[in-house]
Amino acid sequence: MKLLLVDDDVELAEMLKDYLGQEGFEVGLAHDGEAGVAAALSGQYALVVLDVMMPRMNGIEALGRIRMNSRVPVLMLTAKGDDLDRITGLELGADDYVPKPCTPRELVARIRAILRRSQVQASQAAAESLTAGPLTVYPAKRSATWEGQPLDLTSTEFNLLEVLARHAGRVVGKAELSESGLGRPLARFDRSVDVHMSSVRQKLGADKDFILTVRGKGYQLVKE
Repeated sequence: MKLLLVDDDVELAEMLKDYLGQEGFEVGLAHDGEAGVAAALSGQYALVVLDVMMPRMNGIEALGRIRMNSRVPVLMLTAKGDDLDRITGLELGADDYVPKPCTPRELVARIRAILRRSQVQASQAAAESLTAGPLTVYPAKRSATWEGQPLDLTSTEFNLLEVLARHAGRVVGKAELSESGLGRPLARFDRSVDVHMSSVRQKLGADKDFILTVRGKGYQLVKE
């Protein structure tokens, strides 16, 4: 499995590369945003680990450039406690984030969780489709349409929408959405699910009320 690590801290990047190599990953390195974007769009990598604070082009801008052309999973490295970078990254289509400084073990766990979700769902043999009103979700193809038009979803956005579609008409708790959609338990004060759901609503356009917020519980996809 080939990963791309984009971080201007050369010493840290080399250390993480060695650790990830011991965990069975092949790792490519880039040390600024522009080089990172070019490498991420090359099609060579299964996942991109992208630092926020970098010269020439920061990680937030780099993520925006990547998302204009690719759905490759992206894991952001953000400053610990910097909620603004974290939320902005999720809104732009990052699949998850890890606060720095982080342990290599935690980074590997997050990477594997993202890859596992993508691989398991991509390998589903069933060609089933899930339909709720104007929404149709195709789990095997990992794609969805709204009124027949394809939706441009990130990997995590698709995961969350699929979970809601499978339980259309009932409330799905944030804990279940975090486990199924993000691949990790819901942490206290973690707004990742909310940010991703806001992005999904925006992509549904005028029909944002198709996904209801049930205060104190979770989200419900309206079954029409």
